[in-house]
Amino acid sequence: MAGNTFGKRFTLTTFGESHGPAIGGIIDGCPAGVLLDFEAIQHELNRRRPGQSSIVTQRKEPDEVEFLSGIFEGKTTGAPIAFIIYNTNQKSTDYSHIKDVYRPSHADYTYDKKYGIRDYRGGGRSSARETISRVVGGTIAKQLIPEVKINAFVSSVGDIFINKPYQELDFSLTESNAVRCPDIQTAEKMETYIKEIRKQGDTVGGTITCVIQNVPVGLGEPVFDKLHAELGKAMLSINAVKGFEYGSGFCGARMKGSEHNDLFNTDGTTKTNLSGGIQGGISNGMDIYFRVAFKPVATIMQKQQTINNKGQITDMQGKGRHDPCVVPRAVPIVEAMAALVLADYALI
Repeated sequence: MAGNTFGKRFTLTTFGESHGPAIGGIIDGCPAGVLLDFEAIQHELNRRRPGQSSIVTQRKEPDEVEFLSGIFEGKTTGAPIAFIIYNTNQKSTDYSHIKDVYRPSHADYTYDKKYGIRDYRGGGRSSARETISRVVGGTIAKQLIPEVKINAFVSSVGDIFINKPYQELDFSLTESNAVRCPDIQTAEKMETYIKEIRKQGDTVGGTITCVIQNVPVGLGEPVFDKLHAELGKAMLSINAVKGFEYGSGFCGARMKGSEHNDLFNTDGTTKTNLSGGIQGGISNGMDIYFRVAFKPVATIMQKQQTINNKGQITDMQGKGRHDPCVVPRAVPIVEAMAALVLADYALI
């Protein structure tokens, strides 16, 4: 199975399965002499971990990271940084009923057809639990570029949207509620809706907006290695992501050039920022902002028709512990993947 490494200079390779002994990773290309903030790393893992509120999966995991190499006296040595997070609360029997059947809109079918074998216990490598390693790598990446500020937040759940530009939001409020929405009134509506969806045995999708500030001019390469292309790849690699747009995004397709062009100030900044901080694939010093769309979680607690591994039509119903809406726990993952991209390009 290929495709387990992300990045060019600052690289992250992840390993492990959702219901295996552990999840972990190896970071290569991290410069020597970086003083690491281990509390910050654990804090980000705590933001992602299950069981943190009533609107997420109730799997109870401490998600404590153990570093195995590449660090001495709190500083990076330049050697590969290996780390591991042990799984302690698996309930593999929750998945015995899908051993021979495929969940609709899940990777069950494609994994089985491609590899001829499938870890049905939580999805194996297709499980969102793999993203723990991304959060560790992304938090170390953040510490390579401390001047860059990365703030992601939930901007919609179902049909409930924040109806304010990000410039009017107080990012310090993002962690004040279970949904991770910095607009408190909207957050209350989102949380109520997610709870209703959960009672119905259903799931719902949403979007996460990410704002990156203090980015220097010049990150990114022309043609195939454009900065926004790599950000798009990073976000689309996250479980359940179905869409990515930056700057004006799809709304820009409805505008005229006279409306869309960002006119310059004398210092090289622009009066507007519909470009989303990137032009020609290279950062221009303005805020980079983008939006990531997440589909509803595939495993639902309602009976659905599906097929088994013999191609026969059958009924199935989800069991166990699953997120009714993935976006609240995905906020630190989006930030981590953005940090991996920016740290990589800073080294390039």
